[in-house]
Amino acid sequence: MSSQPKIDEKIAYNESIGDHSKRVNLNDLVNRLNKEKKEERKNNLLMSAAAVSAVAVFGIILTL
Repeated sequence: MSSQPKIDEKIAYNESIGDHSKRVNLNDLVNRLNKEKKEERKNNLLMSAAAVSAVAVFGIILTL
């Protein structure tokens, strides 16, 4: 899911290349990969926190 770039990112990337250069800039690709990994880690952390909170709330409700 996160390994596929969004459509607007593809358009922006293709426009930034232009006709004068057809070479792939590896630094851009590595930076984009690192950015996606950071976002994925952040999302995973938020989902984990939400799951733990839901279990905690459910446990508290059961003890009442």
